[in-house]
Amino acid sequence: MNTSFDWSLVRSFLAVLEQGSLLAAARQLQASQPTIGRHVAELESQLGLVLFERTGRGLLPTETALRLADAARVMQNGADALARNVMGADHAVSGTVRITASQPVSCYVLPSLLAQMRQLLPEVQVELVASNAVSNLLRREADIAVRMVQPDQATLIARRVGKVALKACAHQDYLRRRGVPRHPSDLLAHDLIGGDRNDETLKGFAAAGMPVSREQFAFRTDDLIVVWQAVRAGLGIGFVSEHQIRTDPAVTPLLPKLKIEPLPVWLAVHKEIRTNPRIRAVYDFLAEALPRSI
Repeated sequence: MNTSFDWSLVRSFLAVLEQGSLLAAARQLQASQPTIGRHVAELESQLGLVLFERTGRGLLPTETALRLADAARVMQNGADALARNVMGADHAVSGTVRITASQPVSCYVLPSLLAQMRQLLPEVQVELVASNAVSNLLRREADIAVRMVQPDQATLIARRVGKVALKACAHQDYLRRRGVPRHPSDLLAHDLIGGDRNDETLKGFAAAGMPVSREQFAFRTDDLIVVWQAVRAGLGIGFVSEHQIRTDPAVTPLLPKLKIEPLPVWLAVHKEIRTNPRIRAVYDFLAEALPRSI
C-alpha cells in the first residue's frame, strides 16, 4: 500500500462520499465526471482498498471508506485552514500588479471581478491597461495579460481559461427600420459595422462563403468599444461578444445558426510568478474567476 498520495484524490473521495455519485461530486467540485472517477480509482489503487461499490443507484461506500472518512475530513479542514491563512496574511500579499486586457474585457468583465478580488486581497493595488494590442510581458509592460491569442514565448506561463462567443446583433430601433435578417445571406442587404484596418470581420464573411469588400461596411472602426456603442445607437448590425449583448436588453442577438468562431481567452504571466506572491495570488484568482464570467 502506498501511503503517499495527492490531496486532490482525497478531496474527490470526500465529495463522492457526501454526494453519493460521481456526477453530483463533479458538480460540487466544478470538475468533470471522468476526472472524479479517475481520482477515486487512483486512490483505491494507491491504497490497495475498495472504497465504493458500484450499483445502479450510484456509489455505496464500503465499511473501509466510512472508517477513512473522519481522517479525510481532518485533512480537508487542515487544507481549508491553510488556504484561509494564506489569503488572510496581512503582509504576505501586498503591492501593485499591472494587468493588460482587451477593451471589452477591461470594461465589461474585469471591474466586477476586481471588486471581488479587492475583498480577498485588500493590500494589492491593480493597474489595468485596456488595450487591444498584445502587450509584451517580456519587457514588463504588464505583469499579467488576458489575451485572445496564445503566447508563444518560452519564458511565459499561459493558461487557456475559456472562450468568448461572438454573435451578430442589432438594436431594436434598427430592426424596426430595416427588418430582421432570417438567413446569413440577408446580412448583405443590411447596414453592417466592421473593422477599419483590422480585417477579421472580412475574413469571417469569407469563411462563411460570403466574401465582401470593406466598402460593404456602412461604419468601420477598429475600436471594439466604439463598435458596441454604434450597435447600441442603431447604426447597423455588428458582431459583439455575448457578455456585452447581455448588458443591454434593447440589443437583440441575431441569426442563431450563424457560426462564428469563438475567441479563445488566455491568461499569461511571466515565470517569476513562482517567486512573487502578489502576482501569484492575482493570477490564481483570475484563473478561477474568469471562466465563470466570459
